[in-house]
Amino acid sequence: MGLLKNSLLLQGQLRQATAQAAAAAASAGVGRRGVATSTEEYMRRNYANNVSEYNTVIGSLIQQRRPYLLRDAYDDMLLDGVQPVRDTFHNLIVGTMKGSRLQDAFYFRDQMREMGLQPDVNLYNFLISTCGKCKNSDAAILLLEEMKAHGVKLKGETYICLLNALAATGRTDQVYAIVRDMTAAGLGLNKFCYAGLITAFKNKTPASEDTPAKILEFVQQSKGWQYVERVANDSAENIMMNVSDEELYNLPTAEFAHRRGFIFKQLTIYHVAIHACADLGSKETLEALLDMFTKENFNYDAFIVMQAVRCYLRCGDIDSAVKMFEEFSSSKPTPAELYVTLAEGAMIGYTPRGMEVAQATLERMTERKFFLNPKMGTDLLLAASGEKTGGYTTANYIWDMLQTRNIIPALPAVEAYYKGLKEREIPSDDPRLVNVARVLDNLQLRLGPRRNFQ
Repeated sequence: MGLLKNSLLLQGQLRQATAQAAAAAASAGVGRRGVATSTEEYMRRNYANNVSEYNTVIGSLIQQRRPYLLRDAYDDMLLDGVQPVRDTFHNLIVGTMKGSRLQDAFYFRDQMREMGLQPDVNLYNFLISTCGKCKNSDAAILLLEEMKAHGVKLKGETYICLLNALAATGRTDQVYAIVRDMTAAGLGLNKFCYAGLITAFKNKTPASEDTPAKILEFVQQSKGWQYVERVANDSAENIMMNVSDEELYNLPTAEFAHRRGFIFKQLTIYHVAIHACADLGSKETLEALLDMFTKENFNYDAFIVMQAVRCYLRCGDIDSAVKMFEEFSSSKPTPAELYVTLAEGAMIGYTPRGMEVAQATLERMTERKFFLNPKMGTDLLLAASGEKTGGYTTANYIWDMLQTRNIIPALPAVEAYYKGLKEREIPSDDPRLVNVARVLDNLQLRLGPRRNFQ
């Protein structure tokens, strides 16, 4: 937006620069015209003048996924003498939740209180969700105690946020305690509760031998889930804030929730269960789930195929992964993420067959006019750069794909790629090596070298 373009790069320094300019003009004896010029310059650079405009700026930062600038925008707001309102703090805390910035979330909570505004139940839900994203279950418990101390009534969403926040750290005992509290409050379990139970056992440390059985058990139990008592206004604010249930409850499908056709939301329990199988590398559990899935006459969505492919590849079953990918891609539109999942997973162990599949998948991706974004390119280059033998063909191909689009991957990926090139017999004046060295130098100049890089 135009407001942001003018001065978000200046952030808090803008006011200091303006004040210094005015002081310099006064000391130099500049008359009223100089002061007017300074004021005009300030107005030209200032990107918001009232609470409505600042709320718009904050919303834009959230949409652009730049949560690290929220504190700066808030500081500018205070320096401008603009009083934040409740909606401002809700926007700020939703932004910190989406960006997994727990410290900032608590800072805005404290600021809200200092201004005489008591957090409501919806804001507590966002704070608890942020704890889950940051895997800080202790903070989530403290927020629960704080809600009780301030007389804030819990509702269905609050219990589910707590359940999934505790599940993020594998606290199965406390997750069961939340389930008991829900039952005592007259609330049934819905699919998001069963998703949290699965996640809790997946994250439990040390790993439990009965986790695969528990996953299958919870999937079966979820088929008769009762709708948690949740009236329309429970989720009205979430919709207004563009927060999906998947984001609020920290489900693995959160980043795809707003992608049309990527996930079928009625398959939530299978999304979480098959994702757990991929993380655990449990092929037997995966195939039992796929058998249950087929018997219910459901159709695969892209996320389920992506996680099943990832599970097969982690278990070393490249043929099953390729078969599942081919069956899906032959009948439905295939997103770029699925190609990347197959290519990256095929490189595990750097077997000749796996590297062949990875190379073929990337070439097919190029033929289909799919392009890598910085995150995909970084992940793939980092994986391919670990190849110790062979001609480094796949890593070179990924680098060339990124260079074609003028995309610079993240520093760790460039370091790994450069190190791999140096380990091979390549002349020091080789154009590729020189280019990578130049990119690496520029990144290190901007970000600083990594201590463990050799």
